[in-house]
Amino acid sequence: MRVLYVNHTGLVSGSERSLLSLLAALPVSVQPCVASPAGRLAQAVEELGIPVTPIRSTAGSLRLHPRHTPQALAEMSLAALQVHRAARRHRADVVHANSIRAGIELGLARVSPAASVVHVRDCLPPGAATTATMRLIAATATTVVANSHYTADTVRAAAANARLEVVHPAIDLTHFDPARIDRGAARARLGVAGTRHVLLGVVAQLSPWKGQDTAIEALGLLRERRVDAHLLLVGSAKFVARSTRFDNEAYVARLRRLIADAGLEDRVSWLGERDDVPELIRALDILLLPSQEEPFARALLEAMALEVPVLATNVGGPPEIVRDGRDGYLLPPGEPAAWEQAVRRIVESPEQGRELGRAGRLRVAEAFDIKDHVEAILAAYRRAMARQRGGEAPT
Repeated sequence: MRVLYVNHTGLVSGSERSLLSLLAALPVSVQPCVASPAGRLAQAVEELGIPVTPIRSTAGSLRLHPRHTPQALAEMSLAALQVHRAARRHRADVVHANSIRAGIELGLARVSPAASVVHVRDCLPPGAATTATMRLIAATATTVVANSHYTADTVRAAAANARLEVVHPAIDLTHFDPARIDRGAARARLGVAGTRHVLLGVVAQLSPWKGQDTAIEALGLLRERRVDAHLLLVGSAKFVARSTRFDNEAYVARLRRLIADAGLEDRVSWLGERDDVPELIRALDILLLPSQEEPFARALLEAMALEVPVLATNVGGPPEIVRDGRDGYLLPPGEPAAWEQAVRRIVESPEQGRELGRAGRLRVAEAFDIKDHVEAILAAYRRAMARQRGGEAPT
């Protein structure tokens, strides 16, 4: 089976890490090629020994705008032509778009006779642009794969006729293995932060919907109660073009003011983009995912696999991962007091924290192992190919 994977950006975020995990675990029966703009993703793909064909980057927002929307459509049209040519060169049986924007490009590319699979990993806000986008994808994609049932519901709300399948992301448990990482050494490398009694962390791009402000406010409440806590912010404001949905640079500035006003400058570490995420997560006492809404949350899987207790938003995909009170806790977004109380609950009962960690790894092993994920994706490809040929889709 020859598969062309399409990504709209060369930056690496959660969606791209999931793609890299898939590529690394593909069987030899699959011949992959990746169409991607230049950048960290292309470099990582080449390190896996997989060929890369360059395409135009399309970072524009999907919001309607008199100037940005025509520009984004022009960029996507050019990228679509490049995808069309790449699919023909690779003689692809399946073209797999790794994002909504890549899905638009794929819809414009007309890659027939290849089957087209669009991976939807984001939940767009309701509106005319979202409806138009999802209807285009539903009309042109052979199969739409959603990363959670929550994400699938948002697709159906805009495009009821989408041919949907749900495949949860997964991780390689051998890579995220607590036995291979010295937790004490990982904390020592963090300097003063690693000496705190409670080390918290948010691993996510810096963007308003990710809720780092809630984590900072919860940290302030912990300090008022004299809890010796420190917060790691791992990630950066990746998408900063004027046309993007959120003003992420303004959000970072607001976070810095929030930290300064609360006198927490020595209690928050800005770590930016890191290549040692497993080691950083293993150093934590608790991972926080305080997003306003979360389509899935790969960072939860990584922390749970490393036996780190997790606190996650109860809006979106996390309830499909975390069984509240068994593998972690689910909390309302935007309510710092609830997050502070949950942190103290774990801190005041260390054995409970260890139990949550052990249960979390078992949960990932049972439901989110990369081998099962690969089989589910390949089964979706086979069904898409059968549908494209007009035959019966095999199970």
